[in-house]
Amino acid sequence: MSNTAALRTVLAVASECAPLIKTGGLADVVGALPGALASQGWAIRTLLPGYRRVMAALSKPRVVRDLPSLLGSKARVLAATVHGLEMLVLDAPDLFDRDGTPYLDANGNDWPDNDLRFAALSQAAALIAKDGIGGWTPEIVHLHDWQAGLTPVYMSELGATQPTLLTIHNIAFHGLTGYNRMRALALPPSGFHPDGFEYYGHISALKAGLTGAWAITTVSPTYAQELTTEEFGLGLEGVIRARAAQMTGILNGIDTDQWTPTTDPAIVPFSTPRGKVANTVALRAEFGLAPSDGPLAAVVSRLSDQKGLDLLLGALPSLLDGGGQLVLLGSGDRRMENDWLNAAAAHPGQVAVRIGYDETLSHRIYAGADAILVPSRFEPCGLTQMYGLRYGAVPVVARTGGLADTVINANAAALAVGCATGIVHAPKSIPALAHALTHLCRLWQDRPTFQRLQRNAMKHPVGWEASAPLYAALYGRLAAALPESS
Repeated sequence: MSNTAALRTVLAVASECAPLIKTGGLADVVGALPGALASQGWAIRTLLPGYRRVMAALSKPRVVRDLPSLLGSKARVLAATVHGLEMLVLDAPDLFDRDGTPYLDANGNDWPDNDLRFAALSQAAALIAKDGIGGWTPEIVHLHDWQAGLTPVYMSELGATQPTLLTIHNIAFHGLTGYNRMRALALPPSGFHPDGFEYYGHISALKAGLTGAWAITTVSPTYAQELTTEEFGLGLEGVIRARAAQMTGILNGIDTDQWTPTTDPAIVPFSTPRGKVANTVALRAEFGLAPSDGPLAAVVSRLSDQKGLDLLLGALPSLLDGGGQLVLLGSGDRRMENDWLNAAAAHPGQVAVRIGYDETLSHRIYAGADAILVPSRFEPCGLTQMYGLRYGAVPVVARTGGLADTVINANAAALAVGCATGIVHAPKSIPALAHALTHLCRLWQDRPTFQRLQRNAMKHPVGWEASAPLYAALYGRLAAALPESS
């Protein structure tokens, strides 16, 4: 649909949006959805906190609303177009003009007022929904994770009637705070009960969204099923089961304009597995790895227990004994960072580790790696394996969440019919992961079979072509359910 004036309107509310601010996959999805949904007839404006990095990226922003006392802080809403995205930025210096990350201070600790910071974001969203902004009013309000979870509560208090949709990107983060914060967050006492935002005597911003939103999505069909269980629901499985009729699993996609090996400026462009070789040679040289007759595997990840990288340390001998090598790019848990640095020191020329994150380097890693390893204990969707598929880095993944939904296991049956795209193993098991790494090394030695895996991976659809229509249809159903009087 080319006539933007005809597009229907959505307000997205999120704590991250690529390329402005990113700590994980949430930002990539929030940044990609506006482009994906525009072709489906929906125009998304994204409300984002005015972190220092975000404010620095704005060029000639317009003040579209003053908020002299937003939960006690002076704020205003700015409108700007950045990297083709229509942004609304909550400029509240007391809350967001700080060093550190969106959630952590320079020492890696949670900001003590995170509850207030993201409650303010949610209340600003509710005010925009109620009154519109600069002549623009959203038809749908799309919330992302706990940081936007209180929005339905504030909308109800203000009398804003738009349908709300909450997307769970990771249920592990509830946004909990104490009951003594009720007044500071301007929350109604009527909502503090088991069917509202009360969670074992605390306030849960995520539960507020789960109970208050008209509809719920999560980022893969398998994760939607997993969330109904005690193992994966992490204390909210009862709420999820109660709202099962309003919940849908819609698989994330990646921005295939930014991630295309034939045109990627960060790499030697290629379109076939053979074309990867120059990138593999360059990646080994960049990380100081010796020439090898085994697969070059890679990890690009946050270093945490969720990602299963402690399990990979235990299974690492299976990769190295099979002639494989490993490059790792990531940061996170300090203990795990040290463990991986020690592993690199113990295996010079075979294991190389770079602590931190570098977007351009990640492109070089996907282009050069023969395999990408994602051994997560749980993974709502995961984008890493999709980047790997796109770049012919065969995914070796745990059978959980979106990993199970995106990778076809190279078992005997799939290899026989030529449809395999990667290796899938049982989660949370060092022996299962070790077996998968041994399987990887053996497959790599069978060059025709391994290159067929790579070709299949590179042809696998990983964009938004399938998922964008599902979001558009859900928006349409929500809008149609709004009473005429509203």
